[in-house]
Amino acid sequence: MADPLSLLRQYNVNKKEIIERDNQIIFGEFSWPKNVKTNYLMWGSGKDGAPKEYYTLECLLFLLKNVTLSHPVYVRQAAAENIPVVRRPDRKDLLAYLNGETAASASIDKSAPLEIPTQVKRAPDEAIESVAKKPRLEDTHVQRVKQQLAARLDAPKEASVTVDNIKSLSEAMSVEKIAAIKAKRLAKKRTTIRSDDIIAGPDQRQMLDFDVDVTKDIISRERQWRTRTTILQSAGKIFAKNIFAILQSIKAREEGRHRPPQPTPIITPRATPIKPMIAQPAVYNRYDQERFIRQKEETEGFKIDTMGTYHGMTLKSVTEGNQPKKPTTPASQQHPSSQTPIPTAQTRLMMNTPSKRVSRTPIIIIPAANTSLITMYNVKDVLQDLRYVSTEEKKMSGMKRDNEVLLQRRKEGGLTVPYRVIDTPQKLTNADWERVVAVFVMGPAWQFKGWPWDGNPVEIFAKICAFHLKYDEMPIDTNVERWAVTVIQLSRTRRHLDRAALMVFWEKLDKHLMKFKPHLRF
Repeated sequence: MADPLSLLRQYNVNKKEIIERDNQIIFGEFSWPKNVKTNYLMWGSGKDGAPKEYYTLECLLFLLKNVTLSHPVYVRQAAAENIPVVRRPDRKDLLAYLNGETAASASIDKSAPLEIPTQVKRAPDEAIESVAKKPRLEDTHVQRVKQQLAARLDAPKEASVTVDNIKSLSEAMSVEKIAAIKAKRLAKKRTTIRSDDIIAGPDQRQMLDFDVDVTKDIISRERQWRTRTTILQSAGKIFAKNIFAILQSIKAREEGRHRPPQPTPIITPRATPIKPMIAQPAVYNRYDQERFIRQKEETEGFKIDTMGTYHGMTLKSVTEGNQPKKPTTPASQQHPSSQTPIPTAQTRLMMNTPSKRVSRTPIIIIPAANTSLITMYNVKDVLQDLRYVSTEEKKMSGMKRDNEVLLQRRKEGGLTVPYRVIDTPQKLTNADWERVVAVFVMGPAWQFKGWPWDGNPVEIFAKICAFHLKYDEMPIDTNVERWAVTVIQLSRTRRHLDRAALMVFWEKLDKHLMKFKPHLRF
């Protein structure tokens, strides 16, 4: 469907005439009102939740007519004629698009709703006749035509028929002759037109012309609401984003389903001497003892107790195995193969098992009490997004409490570093306590009951960086004043100050990690 912005660009590039008449702007056979909105976005609209605003067709046409004027003079003339002004940031890009220098513009909103044009029935090259040039019929002419028609209807017939003259048709002629006359009359009526039906005279013809002109005027104002092109358009869907994504997923799924199987590579044997195969000793498995019972020859030479168990054995005895003491014999009498000890099945099993990877993710402990300003509900907003959101607001929004939270701290260069946050330190192991780097303190000493270092806050804060979060108008707890704790104060209402206050936490924590925990990832 033709839109006003594209037609304005086409007519401007091809130097075609654009007609303005009766508050309408006409492009050949299409016309729009002057105040119709195009799909070119105004600068600054549609951002940060602001509503979208579009330039009108009259505004863009006025800019093309006054393109040679400087911008201040153009603004003054537009204001004097009460026409919207094209904003200065849009002027260069808009003129480049309308003059054909660029094929598209980033400010064109393809999803904007467009008004359907009014179709002009006359050809574009036909001269539009002025209404004043056509003969207009006055009321006297119309009245005179009506009187003439009434006089013709009331005039006496030349051969009037009276009741006395009426005779039976069957008495005058035979039935066959009557049927022949009827057939002749019907045949003539189909092929001829009565001369009395033709209205002659200049007044009658002017009246017919008047009706034709009125009909043409009505037809020219008709508006086609839907065409087969417009019904396919959708203002709320973007094909490149919605429909194409679905088609791409279907295409990928079908290509994966019909993908031909990969041919198995054929390995050609090398011309190398064949080495004698050495039988590999079977590894003992306590869950596969029946195999060793049936085939005892597989355990020959290894002294494997197929009925043995690890119950009651220490870790050292399991890894080293129960090796009998060797008798002391001279070195000259020992067999060369006996000098290398054969590892037991348990030792080989431990050697083949990969060691568990040690985690380097730092751990932050927060209070589990609901009275704390930082909880498992809002810890992501506070430490990750650096914006305070109360626990009550998170609960009202329907958020559920997690047992632990994994923060993703954003650093320079787009790098993110994970931090594990918990509020139940009783579940930590000794290895986990080595990764605890920060704790948020409420004030009471019972918060550290069951902690390492005998739960002494002084020793805990010497190894872990401590913080206390509070509102700026609240008094500081006496214990917090005595301990080595960094106090972070937040405003109850001014949220724009949160980021600067919460950045102190990360600055203190980075210094603590560089000094005491450089092996962790931060």
